[in-house]
Amino acid sequence: MYYVADTGKLVADGVIDDHQAHEIQSRARAAMVALSVNTLLIGGIVAATLGLVFYLGTPLSVAICGGLFLGGGLAILRYADALYRMFGNASAVIGAGMLIAGGGIEIADRLRDIAGPWLLLLGLGISALFIWRFLSGLTQLRFAYGAALTMGIAMHMVGVYTTAQLFDLSGWPMPFINLYAAAVLVGLGALLDIRFITALAIVPFAQILDTGTFYFHAAYVFYSPESTLSILLMALLMLACFWAIRRGGDVLRKQAGILLIMAFIVANLCALVGSLWGDVVGSHIWGPQASRTAFDGDWDAYWDAIDAFEASAITISDNLYAILWAIVLAGLIIFAALRNQRGLFNAGMTFAGIHAYTQMFESFHDQPLAYVVGGLAAIPLAFGLWRLNNTWFKPVQVGTGT
Repeated sequence: MYYVADTGKLVADGVIDDHQAHEIQSRARAAMVALSVNTLLIGGIVAATLGLVFYLGTPLSVAICGGLFLGGGLAILRYADALYRMFGNASAVIGAGMLIAGGGIEIADRLRDIAGPWLLLLGLGISALFIWRFLSGLTQLRFAYGAALTMGIAMHMVGVYTTAQLFDLSGWPMPFINLYAAAVLVGLGALLDIRFITALAIVPFAQILDTGTFYFHAAYVFYSPESTLSILLMALLMLACFWAIRRGGDVLRKQAGILLIMAFIVANLCALVGSLWGDVVGSHIWGPQASRTAFDGDWDAYWDAIDAFEASAITISDNLYAILWAIVLAGLIIFAALRNQRGLFNAGMTFAGIHAYTQMFESFHDQPLAYVVGGLAAIPLAFGLWRLNNTWFKPVQVGTGT
């Protein structure tokens, strides 16, 4: 993650001079402006592309208009000065988007019964074409090729899940489909060096154990039927990300860093679910709730089977979950602070606040002694962290050569 430092204090302490501080500030400002420009550009391209597809309405007009936009954009990028490349990128991406989105909508409308396999194969072909062009094409065309590649991957992913729905796939095949989707998104993010795409990989990865969100009683809620197993799954992903951060190159380290934070966030959301309702490990995978339809409406037998399963299964109460989550959070926050993992630290502090606020109402609203114990325990913990930081990471003495 990026380091955070007060340039004014660094100048006052003699660590850097005024010119170096100005350069750091200028580069930070340039990065923020670039992010704003790219956000506006991508948002405008997406809005214009979808608007033109639905406004023109017919496949022929969309194809002609998209082809003109694409051809014009590629010509600008190839032959015009660098000043006009932003317009060339916008035109080329809008054209490619019209062709790909228009083709996908037409397939979904006219070939509804077999749209899934068609989208899967067509998206795969488009992705392969633009991977080749991205790797071997001119540098000024890489943005347009990368955007078209992303659209091809999106079409392919829609085809994958639509095909799974077409063949009514459920049970064990779905985790492998979700794992494949996550791997494709990670690969795409690493190829294009775009961390936002890599971060999206956590959505299908979390779905391996049905962890996700859904609309329930007029609210969107986070749902984790197997909170403990989902936390272990996210822990494995975090370990893989730590390994990649230590062993990989610059691009791999950046992608692994954002995926690490996303896995940490999902793991904490699962821990929040467990701290509120506890967890019966495996109840939705190999327990009766995984095969509810097998009871054929016999609810008495169904509830008896659940009671029998819970009597022999590993059960973690909500109170134990809350305690374990607090301990792990404290340890990870200290680790992140000492290793300067700012993203992990910020996420940990956020969930520590959520956990404290939740438990204040759920468990300790009428237990003032619990606040006394928790507050007194935090004091030696803070002192230990301070001592540890000063022992392991002694400040550099400017001008002494140490």
